Amino acid sequence: MAPKKVEEPERKPLIGRVGTNLKVGIVGIPNVGKSTFFNVLTKSQAAAENFPFCTIDPNESRVPVPDERWDYLCEYYKPVSKVPAFLNVVDIAGLVKGAAEGQGLGNAFLSHIKACDAIFHLARAFEDDDVTHIEGDVNPVRDLDIISEELRLKDEEYLMTHMEKLERTVLRGGDKKLKPEYDILCKVKTLLVDEKRHLRFGDWNANDIEVLNKHMFITTKPVIYLVNLSEKDYIRKKNKWLIKIKEWVDKNDPGSIIIPFSGVFENKLLDMDEVERKKYLEDHNTTSALDKIIVQGYKALQLQYFFTAGPDEVKAWTIQKGTKAPQAAGKIHTDFEKGFIMAEVMKFDDFKEEGSEAAVKGAGKYRQQGRNYVVEDGDIIFFKFNAGAGLKDAKKK
Repeated sequence: MAPKKVEEPERKPLIGRVGTNLKVGIVGIPNVGKSTFFNVLTKSQAAAENFPFCTIDPNESRVPVPDERWDYLCEYYKPVSKVPAFLNVVDIAGLVKGAAEGQGLGNAFLSHIKACDAIFHLARAFEDDDVTHIEGDVNPVRDLDIISEELRLKDEEYLMTHMEKLERTVLRGGDKKLKPEYDILCKVKTLLVDEKRHLRFGDWNANDIEVLNKHMFITTKPVIYLVNLSEKDYIRKKNKWLIKIKEWVDKNDPGSIIIPFSGVFENKLLDMDEVERKKYLEDHNTTSALDKIIVQGYKALQLQYFFTAGPDEVKAWTIQKGTKAPQAAGKIHTDFEKGFIMAEVMKFDDFKEEGSEAAVKGAGKYRQQGRNYVVEDGDIIFFKFNAGAGLKDAKKK
């Protein structure tokens, strides 16, 4: 039985929405630097005034996902068109204590979080007399507790309302069709309400996940913790809160990623030209944290991409992990999926090592894959498909 347990997670469907147009929402209490971070991340100008709730409508933007492989392919082919993968980011207004009961602008924002697929949980660990703190003083561990509990309470409120309706039809009305869903929601209630834990920590089977995905609970969403430091603390890589934040995450969200950054520092870099920026980073022996944040956000959404590459275009095509070759082909055009014959695949590392497509073929590393092939991140693919009247090639070249 033991080996089966090891294999089981591989066969489970993913928790969350199916699709490639997924979003990461930036969440935190007011005045922790969310809008500043969003501005820097997207080079856009969402309002960043020093008062709570200046972000009332969620600002949404998309940012290119940095990837040296894509850069290399663009440099190699010098294509007419270059299309990277993108991460969709939503700046959500500040959540306050009591948001689940509608405090602040709570309910509207919680619904905005529900529409996202992963969360950047941003905590403030910088002191600044010019930026007020809604709780009176800087304490990121307390703030993490507040947000974490508000998200759980919102799920609890939704769950209890839904279960009341089901109880009327299942328990009193004897509706056998809805009984399995009710039973699964009872398991959800045990974890969420009785144990006061987030739902992503449950040991769910495929049937459970189907129900979780139907309801899109907030606490099933993966979380990446971003710690906003002062420029000085970021450069010297020290802050009195970092160890305490790590202890909190290890206890409350084990295995989650923590990324320290500095909104002020990133903002300063944004205003510099390339030469000035490079010198500034070298002088301070540091780097920007933005690339890491974007890449980890993309991974948290269970997304990856394959490349089509040639002199006309180098493009990264976003797919969900576990996507098979015909469905990946369908991302380019539905006809490619319908008439799929095969995928001719080069691994990026082989392409770079051998130096050309012909050399990859010569080295016997060019693979022909059928419809059961699961596309891997960074594959360079040439699809063959039948368009009805004979064979056509689809290389996007």
